[in-house]
Amino acid sequence: MHPINAAESAPEAGRAPGAAGLGQPGCPPEVAELRGRVAAFVRERVMPCEPVLDAGGAPARTALHRLQDEARQAGLWALPIPEEYGGQGIGLARYAHLAEVEGASDHGPAALGSAPLLDVLMLGRHARPAVREQRLPALTSGALRTCYAMTEPDTPGTDPASTTARAVAGPDGSWTLHGRKWFITGAGEADLVTVMARIDGAGTGTDGLSLFLVPTTAPGFTVLRELPVLGAGGQWEIELDGVTVPSDHMVGERGEALRIAGERLRLGRVLRCLRWLGQAERAFDLMCRRANSREQSSGPLAGRQLVQQLVFDSLLALRTTRPLVYEAVTRLAAGEDARLETGMAKVAAARMLQQVADAAIQVHGAAGLGPDTALPGLFRTGRAARLLDGPDELHVAAVARRVLRDYDVTP
Repeated sequence: MHPINAAESAPEAGRAPGAAGLGQPGCPPEVAELRGRVAAFVRERVMPCEPVLDAGGAPARTALHRLQDEARQAGLWALPIPEEYGGQGIGLARYAHLAEVEGASDHGPAALGSAPLLDVLMLGRHARPAVREQRLPALTSGALRTCYAMTEPDTPGTDPASTTARAVAGPDGSWTLHGRKWFITGAGEADLVTVMARIDGAGTGTDGLSLFLVPTTAPGFTVLRELPVLGAGGQWEIELDGVTVPSDHMVGERGEALRIAGERLRLGRVLRCLRWLGQAERAFDLMCRRANSREQSSGPLAGRQLVQQLVFDSLLALRTTRPLVYEAVTRLAAGEDARLETGMAKVAAARMLQQVADAAIQVHGAAGLGPDTALPGLFRTGRAARLLDGPDELHVAAVARRVLRDYDVTP
């Protein structure tokens, strides 16, 4: 069984996220030392490189490769990836405590080799044997980069029944894909894309929705454009114009796309929540240090009641969100139904990150809007979080429906 189932930039480099007294409630003693090492690596090695990594291009690739080599040398590489594929096999219940500090930087998972976790698990469970043998070791080593393409232009991202991309079967068992996908994280640098498409002639709705592994070098595959999100890059639009892949590049069986996607999304949402916790702690730490260090004629900002209110509300949001996230972690790690817990955690964590980042910007004043702190990026992530992996409204409605069904007394 796979181990996972179910203020100013310079001062920031000197202290861990959460140094303002947040701590890590419930962190197992056997994980605490490793968590400290991961936190230190992200703080001391990754965060100082963020401006270069954010800019993209050749300098970013060089910097990322250097960080990945350092992570390997430090024994921190591919911590949650199954051992059979070359990782260290740390299960979700333990890895969750590492994912927080790893995710304090958007680049932490890539630098530490955990970014391909969802793809490794998906292909490990559902890819054909030849594909597993060929692709998974390269994924774990970092030699191969993947992404996942589900959302399409002009169709609701939360309604897979609207999928228009199609796959046509060839006489030799191959598949030819046509369609466009967008808001795909990392597509501009990817070697492989997992594409959701409808098998031609399979009907409407969710009938025939299947997944295909597509090499980005295949004829007919085009990266159309980058889609900046609130001014930041990293999302892309692609086109598949008669891209042909072998029969063994179908992931899972015909019509299984939604079941496989559901597995992926449940774990992916929990991992995002954990990383948002880490980013919120980073913003909280920046806010508290700014409040204590910023002097006015009447004394430090920390003496102002309105600033104290922002600190209290942010701490309350963090402390009340963390148990929701870890409840989802516990149920998912145990192989239990975690749909309700995951939905609540996703909404709470997204709102919390936006709230804490906004409060930190307010305490920084104009400096919080500029390039000298991580706060603009953290706020941008918080705002985007309310749409990623399904908008808040989708999760609110889904959770409410599940709860209300338990109260239904209709005969």
